[in-house]
Amino acid sequence: MGARRSIRPGTRGFTVLLSAAMAMTALGIDTLLPAFDEIRAEFGLASDATEVARLVTAFIVGFGLGQFPAGLLADRFGRRAVLRGGLALYIVGAAASALAPSLGWMIAARFLWGLGAAGPRVAVTALVRDSYVGAAMAKQMSTIMAIFLIVPMIAPALGEALLAIGPWQFVFWFCVLAALGVMTAATFLVSPPRDASRGAFTRASVWADWKAVLTAPGTVVWVLATCALTSTFMSFIASSENIVDEAFGLKRWFVLIFAGLALSMAMATSLNGRFVERIGLRRALTVAPVSLVVLATATCAVALATDGTPPAAVFFVLAFAVMVNQQLLMVNINSAAMVPLGHVAGSAAALIGATPQVVGALLGSQIDARFDGTVRPLSIAFLATSLVTLVSVRRGLRATRASL
Repeated sequence: MGARRSIRPGTRGFTVLLSAAMAMTALGIDTLLPAFDEIRAEFGLASDATEVARLVTAFIVGFGLGQFPAGLLADRFGRRAVLRGGLALYIVGAAASALAPSLGWMIAARFLWGLGAAGPRVAVTALVRDSYVGAAMAKQMSTIMAIFLIVPMIAPALGEALLAIGPWQFVFWFCVLAALGVMTAATFLVSPPRDASRGAFTRASVWADWKAVLTAPGTVVWVLATCALTSTFMSFIASSENIVDEAFGLKRWFVLIFAGLALSMAMATSLNGRFVERIGLRRALTVAPVSLVVLATATCAVALATDGTPPAAVFFVLAFAVMVNQQLLMVNINSAAMVPLGHVAGSAAALIGATPQVVGALLGSQIDARFDGTVRPLSIAFLATSLVTLVSVRRGLRATRASL
């Protein structure tokens, strides 16, 4: 392969390819949402049937579980192999979903589709860690995440456009074509060679890799902080339509409000790379949790003072600020957690990435269950999780004083 055609770390092509690979997850979820009515009609379901929501759940469960084997495979067989293998499975799952004869078969295919999406997620994080460390990694991941966050803004509109020109299966076939494009581009990716010293793929070797991750300085508290952050973030996403409609009566503005959040997060994440590069990752992690506690306290105070129904503009400004801060913290915490784990970056990317998704989803569902038509439960959860994050990050900084 000629040097001119290769995609190497530090190049624009590297950032674009990895961003596109990460975006496959959002593409597989958000483009599908406008097709729910057509899918209900296809399988003879009522217009308000909730069974189609299992198509999202199955994908997310597959995505979460798939990261664990993907990480182990990435450490033994190389990042590019797992990236392309995951995309191949993604393509099979998407095609099987389009051809499924029943909703049950489609749900199974969606689980397979999610398993495939896990490969690119893990491979991207490991590839960035192979090439960068500390503040440099945070900067690179910020750029990738900024591009990634734009996808949820445009994916529903893209799904609507595809439905305007053809049947609902067009949405699935578009995802197949997108994955094929990324998979083809990945053939030009220069990634570290397989580590021949890794030895046989055994139960003992798997435990050794996971033990290396779990016993590294700060890993447990970094993951605890990310679980806390993810729980309220997922809760807001899951209950956002109810909040906008029932708490504020602004249902017709829901799409714009949601797009505003995604845009705010994308812009802030893009700027985060420059911020961390200027002041350093350690200092950024010292300042951001304090800022989060201040913002969460203000949000909670406003919610309690107004019996859970503050002016919409006030609440959304504060809530957006909280979630933007959360997103920046998650990027920087992940970068800090990966510093001592370059030798097991695949396994680390899996454990550090998947655990908060699983635990965060479970905690977030408990917050959702307490929705009472106001923003009071979510605001209290913002404050509680921000305090957990502050304590966890401070302990993580102490544990990694020598390396960060």
